Amino acid sequence: MAIDSAYVQQMATQLATYEVQTSLDRLNRNETSYKAQRTALSSLRSALTTFKSTLTKLGASTSSMLVNSASFSAEGYASASVGTTAQPGSYQFYVEQLASKQQVAVQGLADGSLNGTLTLKGQAFDLSAYATLDDAAKAINATADLGVQATLVRSNGAVSLVLSSAESGAANGFAYDLAGSSGSTLELSQAQDARIRMGGSFGSGGIEMTSASNSFDNLVDGLSLTVSKVHNAGDAPLGLTIAQDKSATKTQVQTFIDAFNTLMGSIDGLTASGSQSASRGPLAGDSSVRSIESRLNGLLRTGFGGVSLIDFGISADRNGKLTLDAARFEKAVAANPDAFEALFTGKDQLIDSLDKAVATYTSSADGVLKNRMDTLDLNLRRIDEQFETLQSRYDNYYMRYLRQYTNMMQTMQGMEQTSGMFG
Repeated sequence: MAIDSAYVQQMATQLATYEVQTSLDRLNRNETSYKAQRTALSSLRSALTTFKSTLTKLGASTSSMLVNSASFSAEGYASASVGTTAQPGSYQFYVEQLASKQQVAVQGLADGSLNGTLTLKGQAFDLSAYATLDDAAKAINATADLGVQATLVRSNGAVSLVLSSAESGAANGFAYDLAGSSGSTLELSQAQDARIRMGGSFGSGGIEMTSASNSFDNLVDGLSLTVSKVHNAGDAPLGLTIAQDKSATKTQVQTFIDAFNTLMGSIDGLTASGSQSASRGPLAGDSSVRSIESRLNGLLRTGFGGVSLIDFGISADRNGKLTLDAARFEKAVAANPDAFEALFTGKDQLIDSLDKAVATYTSSADGVLKNRMDTLDLNLRRIDEQFETLQSRYDNYYMRYLRQYTNMMQTMQGMEQTSGMFG
């Protein structure tokens, strides 16, 4: 009979596979386990990083858990920016003058017939050297440190060269002169400071304050004011009240609670022990992951500055999630706002301590999770090498069995031919 090569290859494949099957199953199990762990650790790291990002925003030097707001007795006169250091209080202001830039229009000149000398802050411009007013404007704007900006304004077919101080405020005005020209100058506005008065009456008494712009930075500790409308003599003053914004303060706390609960939900899902109705988490029984949860929960129960979360109506339910007793929270914050702020913010307080604890796990340099993921990556590379070695073993087994079965089939064929000679 002819050698059945398909049968020989089939037997060689089966026997070679049998030789490596146990090792192959072990490598596949290990690879699946390592990949699942790495994916889970990556998810955990992402959840921790998101939580840390929230902590960073809440604990930033420009942020505060205790939020103050400003309200005015009348609309349209001013707006306020209230910082973390602002203290509750009431103030009265008169807005007596808004800041403005100096503006001067050069009129009566036409392109192609410019003449005269325009002097700005001691810098002379020979207008006859320019073909158009646009060229003259470009030359002025290109002059470094002049502090004067030029543009063209068109009205009823006439074109004016309008000169403006680069900044508002009395100190930023400019001297100008137009000599030997058929044109003329027209003062459109003067450079002046904004002026407000705290207390007193319109135009007298109280404390007068000026600013080159319409903004008064840090007018009162933690308060900046921007004015936009002027009072008239006889008008009532603008009342400004700084007070605690209960809603915004509660929102800050709720942001913290939601971020923590989201993180705990991620950890619970990754470490679930599993049941008939729920799958087992890829990090179930992982002591290092549970230690993260334990450490964070421990910090939440810790007192800072003599108070803790429970003193402000923030507690953990039976599932370990934080809940807020709104009535107790508002009462406690109203009674002791400074302690509430100190609990959360500042060096080595709650937010800072949580942030540092999370950083030990999420650090891209030497964080615990990075080190574990690096170890898993190393194990996966070793698995790939072992797969290659196992493939070589399989190939050797396959070739050996292929030769054996080929020889056996050839022997059987030879025996059949010899038997046929005596048939």
